Amino acid sequence: MTRQLLIQKTLENLSKLPEQKLKEVSDFTEFLLSKVEDSMLTEGIQHLASESQVFNFLEEDEDLYSEDDLKEKYQ
Repeated sequence: MTRQLLIQKTLENLSKLPEQKLKEVSDFTEFLLSKVEDSMLTEGIQHLASESQVFNFLEEDEDLYSEDDLKEKYQ
């Protein structure tokens, strides 16, 4: 079923619903849209963070401590 055909069928079914059920469908579609928007926002933030070079300085730092600096070793 194509997107346009699915939209048309959904609209036909919506027109048959009582007002209260129509409100429930509307609320549910708003919920679904907010989940999609949140997902897109999260993916965008993850992409920006992965492409960012803000933390590159951490790769260049030498290790400040070694095992020799430990007072006690637990095994």
